[in-house]
Amino acid sequence: MSKNSVTGKDAGKNVAASVRVSEDEFRTLPFADKRNYLDGMLPGEKMALILGDPAGKKLARAMQPHELYWLFKENGGPEAMELLGLASPEQCVFILDMELWSRWSFSEDKAVEYLGYIMLGSEEHFLEVLPHLDFNLLSLFLGRELIVAGGIGDINTDEERQTDWDHTFDDVFLIKFRNPKHATIIGTFLELVCRLDNPLYAALMESVSGEIDIESEEECYHIKSGRLADLGFPPHDEALEIYSRINPATFTPGHNKMLLQSVEATTLPGILLTGKTFLERVILRADSELFRMELNYLINTALVADEAHLADMEQMRSVVERVYGYLNIALEYLSQGDESKGAEIIAGEYLKRLFQLGFSLILDLKYSADKLSSADYATGKVLSGLKTARPRFYRGLDPDGIDGYREFLELRDVTVMADFLKNLEG
Repeated sequence: MSKNSVTGKDAGKNVAASVRVSEDEFRTLPFADKRNYLDGMLPGEKMALILGDPAGKKLARAMQPHELYWLFKENGGPEAMELLGLASPEQCVFILDMELWSRWSFSEDKAVEYLGYIMLGSEEHFLEVLPHLDFNLLSLFLGRELIVAGGIGDINTDEERQTDWDHTFDDVFLIKFRNPKHATIIGTFLELVCRLDNPLYAALMESVSGEIDIESEEECYHIKSGRLADLGFPPHDEALEIYSRINPATFTPGHNKMLLQSVEATTLPGILLTGKTFLERVILRADSELFRMELNYLINTALVADEAHLADMEQMRSVVERVYGYLNIALEYLSQGDESKGAEIIAGEYLKRLFQLGFSLILDLKYSADKLSSADYATGKVLSGLKTARPRFYRGLDPDGIDGYREFLELRDVTVMADFLKNLEG
């Protein structure tokens, strides 16, 4: 972890102290203090401070790719596009990996959209990003968008000579756009590539004019998955292991957890450590860089397991909330309200196993609900929420009685639901 990073404990202190500085005061802070201060800010405030600071580019690039992406998605609008213009090539590639794929399928419309965003920045930034773009993916994408003929030393056929070509950028390759609505952005992209990196342009045109490999999309998907694995997002089949059931009655916390720091720990999404929940109070006691790294990895694993697209902020928040809820439930179950014991548990037991314990306590409720049915509206809603693959708590059982669902957040939710099911069974 870099010296400029901040732990959850530090972020909590910043928030608790309620120390706020003006934008002018922020600009005078040392870089490390700016990083620490930003970790306690809400997304809109954080974005404004980064974009308004002379060191904004350095601040943006000091963030982990997924951290910058969360900030990018939470804000949106013109400011988000400006943030993209500050991003490093690695951060841009991560954003593209998140945005251009829906499960196993590549989206040409999204690719055109994000090419447009990247080209809104400076030519210098485009030239910096260009060498990092996946050649195979560019070939796949352009192969779906273009018909290309010609080439160095090639003699055009009668059919090619009679075709009404849209453009040529170098009097060597002839181009026809397959999708007129994408032509402006694709054309601008090709003009830049032809002018700034002509060997790359020639290689792409040669690739597109040849026969496209029908397995190229699958190949690009696996390459993309490998990049994400290097950043702490495991393969889908491995990620699903977090939803394995363990027996709560026989669960004993471990004491010999061994972790190797593999990625930089970052500000955790969706949480400011205010001490409102048992889990937050335990984290404030036991936070460390390795704990933060482990929690980040667990969140990433849950996002992969649930196939949550990071572009869908509502879905992502729900998964993050579920991770915190299951960990909170497991710790309350094991610690019986003793925060010192909770801190001891997370120091010795893997968070993945604690997540599995929290999930298993809720899964037992699902097994009970699967045997029941009811014609009553509210009761039916309770049972429907429990019978889903990821059981949800019916908010009609909350004090405010709202009709809807939320994640299980604390052990009391499990107890309330267990009592409800017992009464229904009786």
